[in-house]
Amino acid sequence: MPRPTTKTAILSESRKEYAALEQLLATLLPEEMAQPGLVGEWSVKDVLAHLTEWTQMVLGWYAAGLRGETPALPAPGYKWNQLPALNQHIYEKYRDEALADVLQGFHTTHRQIMALVESLSEEELFTPGRYDWARANALASYIVSCTSSHYNWARTELRKGLRAREGQT
Repeated sequence: MPRPTTKTAILSESRKEYAALEQLLATLLPEEMAQPGLVGEWSVKDVLAHLTEWTQMVLGWYAAGLRGETPALPAPGYKWNQLPALNQHIYEKYRDEALADVLQGFHTTHRQIMALVESLSEEELFTPGRYDWARANALASYIVSCTSSHYNWARTELRKGLRAREGQT
């Protein structure tokens, strides 16, 4: 999947991948969504919490930048080469959350990131280095990473896990 290069493409790809993920989720019972061991040790719920946290981080980076702050990327205490440890931290942070709360957070952050994209110009999205915190990157690259690309990753991994689980029964 080529990376979107326009605001319209970001919105379109994000909506498409979100809808595809939602379609997969609609086939699952709540107990199936909470069952661990689907993607590594993660359940569907854990994958959704992961998506939610990453979207919240991007929204937070953007908001901090607007306040003139330089947020710690990817998160306080973590460097980009420590993503497995950060993702484990995210898993541990949310693993005891109720499914309903995780689903609500997932839907809410999706709406928030889409509203942000809607509110921004092409220049704000695609000018590399426009935001000090993003260094030489364009804001769009972070947004695509936490929306369409991440939704596609989640759906692919969940389908693999579900197929493997079906093969065990």
